[in-house]
Amino acid sequence: MTSIAAEKPTEPLEPAWDIAKLFPPQGTWTEREYLAINANRVVEFSEGTIEVLDMPTTTHQMIVAFLYGALLSYVSPGRLGRVLFAPLRVKLWEGKFREPDIVFMLQENSGRIGNEYWQGADLVMEVVSDDDRRRDLEIKRDEYARAGIREYWIVDPQLERVSVLALEKDSYRLHGEFTRGQTANSPLLGGFQMDVTLTFDSARV
Repeated sequence: MTSIAAEKPTEPLEPAWDIAKLFPPQGTWTEREYLAINANRVVEFSEGTIEVLDMPTTTHQMIVAFLYGALLSYVSPGRLGRVLFAPLRVKLWEGKFREPDIVFMLQENSGRIGNEYWQGADLVMEVVSDDDRRRDLEIKRDEYARAGIREYWIVDPQLERVSVLALEKDSYRLHGEFTRGQTANSPLLGGFQMDVTLTFDSARV
């Protein structure tokens, strides 16, 4: 019996573009359609447009894991609030959802924690991604301030620097910039401190 080998395509394979036609065009998405997305990726929503973020690196995730562990260890004994990590939707205002790397809500604001998403947060942390540094350093800084999030930590692996921002009226003031050998601290959670050296060393494989 003669076997017939399957013919290989002569043209490069294309993505299944027709599947995209099953979804709304960019700029026309509603919150309900966005919330119906069930994907193991960080997907954010901004003014009718969905934004699919790149898959995080091992370095990024190891730092996130360290931050989560440090904050959880501090807030759990006194039941100060709830801390979680992405993917987790946070509604900043109507038509704007983000998924911060770390989110924290004080116990007295626990009524703002929903099963599908949180209504804002009291503290968020972002580990800066090299593929789009402006997103965390500028865009989200403005958005989180507008949303009334009281504290924003920017953890920058490239510069090995932790910037802690505190909300003052409708914008952030710099509480402090901390590098190796220093300890970052929170004005919102007075006793919470984080060793910067250990933070970045946690990403070493």
